[in-house]
Amino acid sequence: MNAPVLPRLHFWCELQCPDCRTALDDLAALRAEFGPGLDIELRHFPLEKHKHAHLAAQAAEEARAQGRQWEYVAAVLARVEELAAAKGAAAERFLVGVARELGLDADEMELALIDGRHIFQVDADEAEGTAIGVTGTPTYEVAGKLLDGSKDQTGLREQVAELLRG
Repeated sequence: MNAPVLPRLHFWCELQCPDCRTALDDLAALRAEFGPGLDIELRHFPLEKHKHAHLAAQAAEEARAQGRQWEYVAAVLARVEELAAAKGAAAERFLVGVARELGLDADEMELALIDGRHIFQVDADEAEGTAIGVTGTPTYEVAGKLLDGSKDQTGLREQVAELLRG
């Protein structure tokens, strides 16, 4: 008998968001519970109040292109305060440095941040998020229902799991 098909889980995230760092634990628990059939899609929702969020989202997209998006996202979120404190070009150096530490092609990461090849994807995610009612991060969307964790994450993992079970 085939395993049931799970709905896709969209995780609206911002890489300067400390709450998104803690939400990664919930995603790990959901992956453990539902196994490899759970498709979690990272969606970007950079907030204006975080000056490096859009650039960090572009870097995450380059990490996706290099096959290591979730590792990169976790590494950046683990050092969210360091990114927030970066001034000017230091933010780009930080993001490229994280790529280098993870063994990604840091030169390609730097080039992607310069040429803006992932701006469209980040902007499209942000526009879609706004259109469906995302107002902050982290926010989960599963089976057409939005769960906003930007103010309180209490019980969110359980709510997401219930929606995934159908």
